[in-house]
Amino acid sequence: MKLKSKKVLAFVHTDFEDLELWYPIYRLREEGAEVVLAGEKKGETYIGKYGVPATSDMDFAEAVGMEFDALLVPGGWAPDKLRRFDEVLTITKRMDQEKKVIGEICHAGWVLISADILKGKKVTSTPGIKHDMINAGATWLDEPSVVDGHLISARRPPDLPDYMRDFIKVLSEQ
Repeated sequence: MKLKSKKVLAFVHTDFEDLELWYPIYRLREEGAEVVLAGEKKGETYIGKYGVPATSDMDFAEAVGMEFDALLVPGGWAPDKLRRFDEVLTITKRMDQEKKVIGEICHAGWVLISADILKGKKVTSTPGIKHDMINAGATWLDEPSVVDGHLISARRPPDLPDYMRDFIKVLSEQ
């Protein structure tokens, strides 16, 4: 139970990548962390790309005023929707400024790009947004999981074990 006292915020919206949301949530809960889902609307059920539902515990506006130890941004097509909410960008920027752990996988890099927090960072993502990440000022690496301080990134679902080992390690050391 390495993360017993930790509270993690996970963003959710329609068409999230099912494994990229649920695998991290379950791993973090196994380690004792409390994981809270924030969506556009509190109590809304969002459906993943492959049909797995996720119901938000709070809306983005409520999450802005709360303290969390870490942030999870799942991939899929949800990040393209998530980055359109000022509250999502505010939370992401604040977490970065406070050096709180931020995990992003696959297309989740779009949220970090829109939050303008990637300049000078080493990251990975799905190769499909490699150039977006580079154009945002990041150094893109083709590796299963990349750790750059408090930022942990991964490419796609097969990388989830490496990604979560790194995420849990970094979070447990904060």
